[in-house]
Amino acid sequence: MSTATGTPWWSWAWPVAAWVMLALTTVAGAHGITAIAAGAVLIATVFAAVHHAEVVAHRIGEPFGTLVLAVAVTVIEVALIVSIMLGFAADKAGLARDTVFAAVMIVCNGIVGLCLLAGGMRHHEQGFQLQGASAALAVLAALTVLSLVVPNFTTSAPGPTFSNSQLVFAGLVSLVLYGSFVFVQTVRHRDYFLALEGGDDDVHAPPPSNAVALISAALLGIALIGIVGLAKSLTPALEAIISWLGAPKAVVGIAIALLVLLPEGLAALRAARANRLQTSLNLALGSALASIGLTIPTVAVVSIMLGQPLALGLGVKDMVLLALTLLVGVITLGTGRTTVLQGIVHLVIFATFLFLAVVP
Repeated sequence: MSTATGTPWWSWAWPVAAWVMLALTTVAGAHGITAIAAGAVLIATVFAAVHHAEVVAHRIGEPFGTLVLAVAVTVIEVALIVSIMLGFAADKAGLARDTVFAAVMIVCNGIVGLCLLAGGMRHHEQGFQLQGASAALAVLAALTVLSLVVPNFTTSAPGPTFSNSQLVFAGLVSLVLYGSFVFVQTVRHRDYFLALEGGDDDVHAPPPSNAVALISAALLGIALIGIVGLAKSLTPALEAIISWLGAPKAVVGIAIALLVLLPEGLAALRAARANRLQTSLNLALGSALASIGLTIPTVAVVSIMLGQPLALGLGVKDMVLLALTLLVGVITLGTGRTTVLQGIVHLVIFATFLFLAVVP
């Protein structure tokens, strides 16, 4: 499929179907067959969003293109977290923490692991820009520790929470770190994040026209709003299933993160298989950084303005998994070359995270 030839029918049909299904679930509710149909349309719309984000990204070029999808999925994540916080404030104090932590684990172990495994199986060994990956990992480590670990050791507020002044400071620090990374990625040291030579097929395809890119940008917005709306309408059904299974409430955050990161994961996997690991890492690490750097300030504002409870500190088990993830990430991205072995290691850590989330 060439992005330069036009807009495929399914890329606009599924976003339209998402809006139709959103109207139906709003009126009739998401139950039984309606919930199943809404879930199927939701997944199809995610694939449409992937297509449109890639079209826009191809048009504006790297590394700006990879920011499009990262910001898009973070908008979905923030909208879902805030909407659920407002609707279920009493028992959702840890939802933002669970979702952000799940996003970090999914990206750094699940998506990166799949990309390294798929790329290594097809190309044996792949290279990337060491400076760019190291910069992203350094910012990610600072963001995760300051936002998700430090709250366990402060004394101004009881439990794994920040006081209001600490929340404001944490939000500002997150914005400063993420904004600095974006500046370095797109302006100051843009060459650190450019793909190495040797990628396959579509990396050299002609970019889409301005008209096609504008259409895709508009359809991307329509698709994202439809995804947010459908996901919110399906949240009660998801929580009922999780409660019926007897799984911990943290699984809700994992489900939200898996949903919003699906477009990013698919795009990153395609890039890795095309021998463009740098693009995969830009997408994956960029989405993790955006997830923390933009979500924490937003939920902090909601928590302070509306008096909603917000617990950010991770438990001991999750802190150990986070430390292991960051340590292995440093080793994996420390040479500029990867093989299937690194992919397998990250996937094993990801499987451990999922298993212990369900069976703590």
